[in-house]
Amino acid sequence: MSSLKSTVLHAEALAKTYAEGKLRTPVFDGLELSVSAGETVAIVGASGAGKSTLLHLLGGLDTPTAGEVYVAGKKMSALSDAARGKLRNEALGFIYQFHHLLPEFTALENVMLPVLLNGTTVPDATSRAKALLEAVGLGQRLEHKPGELSGGERQRAAVARALVNRPACVLGDEPTGNLDEKTAAHVFELMLDLNRAHKTSLVMVTHDRRLARRLDRVLELHEGKLRELAPEEV
Repeated sequence: MSSLKSTVLHAEALAKTYAEGKLRTPVFDGLELSVSAGETVAIVGASGAGKSTLLHLLGGLDTPTAGEVYVAGKKMSALSDAARGKLRNEALGFIYQFHHLLPEFTALENVMLPVLLNGTTVPDATSRAKALLEAVGLGQRLEHKPGELSGGERQRAAVARALVNRPACVLGDEPTGNLDEKTAAHVFELMLDLNRAHKTSLVMVTHDRRLARRLDRVLELHEGKLRELAPEEV
């Protein structure tokens, strides 16, 4: 970790093994990954290879069996639960295959929540959330609840929520997987546009090789190893 000034996310000798009784199921061992500021990275691999597990470890949502994850230069294992949660909220944004918007809140309130959790005032949180919802084309849907939005609109609101705290890195777990091809392409373009505009790094797990090719690097998780693919392999 000597000179990783421009590195927003770093995994070092990362391992994960699930234990159930005497049964041990290793997912991967000794993984290394560094993501630079503003860089976009796709992680591909067969179903069950451990892609989502890796993303959860990178985001501090799960604990590795061995190794370390550094977010914005801070060692996650050295932080208390509260400090880890605070760092996660400030430095990382998450977009899942399912939007995970709170059904009882409007689109505006859903996007405001992460900012309010950081102690930002309501007027500032409202202003930032509105600006991002307008940027994703939902300026006319601010007061609509998730049940009143289409699938594509809900996912665009989830993208806005992931970016509202101006994170160093966004982690996406099949963020377009539940959408039809046309809507998926639109949401993906939106993610790339916002990535460039906000200079936010993006690490995205995807099964769609066409989308993966559009990112700066493509890494394949196979039999517990992470390998960078050449363009012709993607």
